[in-house]
Amino acid sequence: MAQSNSLHVSVGILSISGGSLLLLVNSYASSPQKDFIPHTALGILLLIISALVAYAVRHSLAHAQLFSSLCLTVSALWCGSGLVYILIGQEVLRLTELKSSLVPGLAAFTLALFIIGCVALFVKKPVLFLIAVGISLACAHQIAALFAVGFGQSATAANYLLVCLVCVYFGFGRLLSMITQGKVRPPGTGLKQKAELQTEQNQGCTGAVSVGLVMNLLSASVLACPLLGVVPKLFVGHVPWLWTAGVFQLGMCVLFYRAMDTLAATFYGFTALLKFAEGYSALLSLYSIQPFSPVPFPVVFAVLFSVLALFSCQKSILEGLYQLFFVAYCISIAAQPEGFFQGGTQGVQGAIFVATAIMLFITAFNMVSSTLIPTGQGVFKTLVTRMQKVTLRSLDKEQHVPHLGYSKYADAEVLGHACNVLAAFAITATVGGRDPLSVLILPWVVMAGGVLQLLCGSVAFARGKTFESTVFILYGVMWTVWGLTRYGGLYGETRGFNVAVGIICFMLFNLLVTAAALFLNVAWFVYAFTFQLILISFLLDAIGSLPYGYDIGVTIIFGLISFYCFLAHIFNSTFKSPQIPLGRPVVRLGGVGGGADVCPHVPARKATSVQQIAIMKNGGICGMPTDTVYVLVAACNRPDAVVKAFVKKQAQDRPMSMWISSIKQLEPVRHLLSPLLLDFMEAAWPSSISMVIPRPWMDIFGLGEAAIHIGTPQSIAIRNPDCAVATHLINLVGPIAVTSANPTGEADTTHHNQVYAKLGKKQVDGVLCDGPSPENIASTVVDCTKIETGQIGFFRVGLIPKSKVLQIFEE
Repeated sequence: MAQSNSLHVSVGILSISGGSLLLLVNSYASSPQKDFIPHTALGILLLIISALVAYAVRHSLAHAQLFSSLCLTVSALWCGSGLVYILIGQEVLRLTELKSSLVPGLAAFTLALFIIGCVALFVKKPVLFLIAVGISLACAHQIAALFAVGFGQSATAANYLLVCLVCVYFGFGRLLSMITQGKVRPPGTGLKQKAELQTEQNQGCTGAVSVGLVMNLLSASVLACPLLGVVPKLFVGHVPWLWTAGVFQLGMCVLFYRAMDTLAATFYGFTALLKFAEGYSALLSLYSIQPFSPVPFPVVFAVLFSVLALFSCQKSILEGLYQLFFVAYCISIAAQPEGFFQGGTQGVQGAIFVATAIMLFITAFNMVSSTLIPTGQGVFKTLVTRMQKVTLRSLDKEQHVPHLGYSKYADAEVLGHACNVLAAFAITATVGGRDPLSVLILPWVVMAGGVLQLLCGSVAFARGKTFESTVFILYGVMWTVWGLTRYGGLYGETRGFNVAVGIICFMLFNLLVTAAALFLNVAWFVYAFTFQLILISFLLDAIGSLPYGYDIGVTIIFGLISFYCFLAHIFNSTFKSPQIPLGRPVVRLGGVGGGADVCPHVPARKATSVQQIAIMKNGGICGMPTDTVYVLVAACNRPDAVVKAFVKKQAQDRPMSMWISSIKQLEPVRHLLSPLLLDFMEAAWPSSISMVIPRPWMDIFGLGEAAIHIGTPQSIAIRNPDCAVATHLINLVGPIAVTSANPTGEADTTHHNQVYAKLGKKQVDGVLCDGPSPENIASTVVDCTKIETGQIGFFRVGLIPKSKVLQIFEE
């Protein structure tokens, strides 16, 4: 793992070196009359290098957060500027517009990289300091060169030369150290000390926070520059910067879901929407369309931001106060129909620029320093603990453990419901006689209701929430199709039978969703039912029979219900009590999977979870992951549990086997076993090899009459699995009786969700969850009953090939 991380760091550093070399050559060799590298080629090369830099940090976010922040910031810089160069090369933009296009983005990255460099200097990371400050100065001199031709080109090239040399030294030094396994290590290229690693790991996913803040700084710079007179106005040349910021913030949103931080993921999902809306407004200038912002609608976004800011105070007061700037920003958008082009909106973005710069320094500093700048952490908790009848949840990953199974993502329902709020209230705006493209509804409906909700559906699916993922994906597709049709300028030509048929198909799908919601809770049922009413309004509109005001009425109702669900989920994930009610299931089913009475499902990777599953000591049986497929196990010293596990599905010709955690557990009967057999066990275990051996020694494990269910009257299959979870559990409860976690005749169980689904609560008392099985092949079963003759046989060849087993036996 350390070698993999070192390799990715080296790739990231060398990619920055490559990009610096590219810009170095272009700056030195270009003249005011002609660029050395054509703009299109330069843009494409920058995009490729940007992708390499971003890819290189995918394993570094957890252990080298300042490095990751630097790499992703540089990646965004070259991505945005590369897109601008491509637009210039393809003559979408005139060459005279290059300055107005590049300056706002370069100014933002000049400041962002300078802040990161200062933090690196404070914590004594000279390599990161030189890279960050070098690129920052290069951007500053590039701005100077755009204002005064030829003034800053040589200085830009000199700064990139410094960055290139530092990156080559550090990158190849790390590679050399890795190849020689640390024997050759150039000065300054060593790996972090363990204390430094621990300091950064304790900060969570703050590397993603820093990058998200840089993207806010970027968009604020783009919108504030027209107000300050740096550029004439917001136009299509700014779209690459704004949409680059939006895409990167969507990536940060996913990373925060991976870090189990729902609040941060929701915030950066919201800000990504703003970036796409800003970019869409700028894009319309290409078609000489003046955007019109629906005046009251952005207030809805301001309300959502207000709620999020309030609950974000539980992380730190500073974070909650920072998010209030976006509340003011949304209100400023709602104040005038010019939207992002008015002075008030751009003035608020100027304030956001200053606030973001401060937040970036504090966040980056606290990320890597043992001495923290106070941010008001714990104030919210202190205030809440003084309130009676209010219990705050702890900010840990446990609250995101799914009801059934193991997941790497936090709940995305808060953001999913918020997206429906935005999309529902957005379509209440009337277009009137205007061009549908000019009314700023499309980005809210398509991006919020569509793209972002599809992301939420994907996260819900990863968590094993089939119903929620279905709803978000279905509604996301519907909002996307309807938004593009109605507000994308296509609706006038396609109104009629074809559109009606498509809407009827969506209605049939949603009818099934509504029926399924009856088994979940009242809130989901009302949620799905009211969306069905919206689909009916779409259908009536398509056939020209829409009653006046019906569509606005039902969308407002759906928006309010979505807001209730948004508020309930964010409140209930913050407080243990009280809880905002979502209602009970309208219809309940008995049997497997029918209701909430489900046995414990706990993550297998935690020692506390294995201890919890040690209910087997009291006669319970549980599903467990192994080095092959999932199995059902019972403690041998609980005969009643062994009988229960056998009865659940076994045929008489499919006896149970016994597992041990080490050969030491056979010590009481060692004198009864062949020395050759013991040597074979020592050589072959732990592994996916089961050995069938004679059984006259079984009485010592307390099986009593249940011993007849393990093995045959003459022999028994025994195994020491190569699985840390199984070994730990056996150490806690003693040798276990094992059978496959599926009814007789069915396929092997390869996922923890299948254990309960196949066997039900009457036959499973708990499940250790570890996602998909590492292998879908069962163990190899070796016949050792005649091992004294020097011969072994095979009942089944599984994961371990026959040749490997014979090689072990011969040795």
